[in-house]
Amino acid sequence: MSDRDGIFAGENPFAIAQQWLDAASETEPNDPNAIALSTVDGDGLPNVRMVLLKDIELDAFVFYTNYDSKKGQEIAQSGKAAFVMHWKSLARQIRVRGTVNKEDGRTADAYYRSRSLKSRVGAWASMQSQPLTSRTSLMTEVAKVTTQKGLDPERPPFWGGFRIKPLEIEFWADGAFRLHDRFRWSRQHVDQDWEVTRLSP
Repeated sequence: MSDRDGIFAGENPFAIAQQWLDAASETEPNDPNAIALSTVDGDGLPNVRMVLLKDIELDAFVFYTNYDSKKGQEIAQSGKAAFVMHWKSLARQIRVRGTVNKEDGRTADAYYRSRSLKSRVGAWASMQSQPLTSRTSLMTEVAKVTTQKGLDPERPPFWGGFRIKPLEIEFWADGAFRLHDRFRWSRQHVDQDWEVTRLSP
């Protein structure tokens, strides 16, 4: 489109998203890669929570979590998810909706190994989203896992990545008089070409 220039320019939405994230990394005071991740339960009731986006790949967005968590269970059930990244310092946001599959191979192993020892132990010790009797009981489990797993624990089988392959990506930037700029990239299937549409504010 002739007016899709400046920060919206480009023929690859993943490259544009990476450029925006890189810019946010210079301006946001904390966690520029934070996303509000949305899933739905079996009744269609939505859930949303903040997680950290760990990678923008050539065709997907990747984050990591406990597969037995509420979000993990809901993603496994629906195979779909959505998220938004918003940066107040840039007055921009990106919305993504798409299908999801697991990343539980070598890439997940490598990322897990790159985390701090405390984070790796914590992944084993926490039954994420399950009721917890007390903080003390959690710390007791951390101590037990540390003794059992040692200083180089392997990745838990219940912990790994999710790769979101978008069917829709929307780039939004604040505009004067609330006349914002919005461009939606959309496709019916992940192997199709993108259609780009300017949306009204």
